[in-house]
Amino acid sequence: MRSVLWGLYQLATGAALVAAGPFLLARRGSHYLPTLPGRLGRAAGVAGDIGGHDALWLHAVSVGEVGVAATLARALSPAVPLLVTTVTPTGQERARAVFSGQTSGRAGRAEVAYLPFDLGFAVQRFFRRHEPRALVLVEGDYWPLLLREARRRGLPVAVVNGRVGDRSFRRMRRLRPFLGPLFAAVDRFGVQTAGDRDRLVRLGVDPGRIVVTGNLKYESPEPPASPDLDAALRRVAEGRPILVAGSTMTGEEGPVLDAFRAAGVGESALLVLAPRHPERWNEVDELLQAHGAGHVRRSALPVGPGRPDVVLLDSLGELAGLYRLAAAAFIGGTLVPTGGHNPLEAARFGVPIAAGPAMHNFREMAAAFDAAGAWRRVADARELAAAWREWLGDPAAARETGGRGLRLVEENRGALARTLEMLQPLLSQVEKRT
Repeated sequence: MRSVLWGLYQLATGAALVAAGPFLLARRGSHYLPTLPGRLGRAAGVAGDIGGHDALWLHAVSVGEVGVAATLARALSPAVPLLVTTVTPTGQERARAVFSGQTSGRAGRAEVAYLPFDLGFAVQRFFRRHEPRALVLVEGDYWPLLLREARRRGLPVAVVNGRVGDRSFRRMRRLRPFLGPLFAAVDRFGVQTAGDRDRLVRLGVDPGRIVVTGNLKYESPEPPASPDLDAALRRVAEGRPILVAGSTMTGEEGPVLDAFRAAGVGESALLVLAPRHPERWNEVDELLQAHGAGHVRRSALPVGPGRPDVVLLDSLGELAGLYRLAAAAFIGGTLVPTGGHNPLEAARFGVPIAAGPAMHNFREMAAAFDAAGAWRRVADARELAAAWREWLGDPAAARETGGRGLRLVEENRGALARTLEMLQPLLSQVEKRT
């Protein structure tokens, strides 16, 4: 009976991939076509030295999880070889950059690859190719066949920085009768909050396998500065304060531009607009032209004569470091119901932050920011304009709000030490083989 269920699962997974394939190829073919060999378990996609076999496997879905994986990796012994997998192409690009020898902050070996499709042949091919020694799932990304194969091969498995969001909890609660074998493959769950622990317990996980370690995103190191880009932006700003709208989503750029104009700072400030997804850069460029905004793309910097009001950040991996230049910031994904993005990248520099109402992907973090008065909640373009106008007109008020955010970041450190303690039995098994 169990083999029949696994067969049905693979049929359903294959059917879903076939059904979604034409849509993905039509809309984002150039984005996904080059990744197919890796998703079938064939291509390695090397970054830096090849990790070889017996590596510690860190799985990070996309850009945010790659940052968490990098924070953890920097604390590990350089003798531990790493295998890092991602699901999204943007996460893959970021992983290759972060885990290269020049920027990783560690001297150890690292290999970067795509997570295989959860199909038996692809999963088994991946394991034969890499033969990892242990698996760490960053924030929890549970694939039944992959975890089944890990358990069959005797790999210790742990979750770090785990969380169970509202949507995930509702979905998994309906599937609770099938979650036992899935979660049984995980030896230890390190979760961000007591709420995440309680949800896992309600889903059937033994409380003795769960540890509240805190949020590793509070532990991320300061992003490196980009002197050339910083200098180019300062030249474009010509002494004007810089506003950063980071990780904006579809439907947000228009309100952000409206707020920029309504704040009355279009002549006296520079807006850096950073869409979350690279495939939208051209779309946002056209939107800026339609709005009549004088703008330049980051890829065109440095520019000659001219005084643009907006810089479109059409690059990856540079946003976090740019917050150090910001007089104020807006966190994207919050004026539209997509769930928000990480505010810590701006808060760590003491930047006053505005965020919309939709932060359900970061519920606990948002609650902490709300309680500390560490940002300004805004409902629309009018309220965003008011916040920016106030902070640019009253630098002392801006410093006070930004300072509360910075203190919140500093007060929540400690998750890394707790995570390493939880992982020690798993790490010791990897180190014995290296």
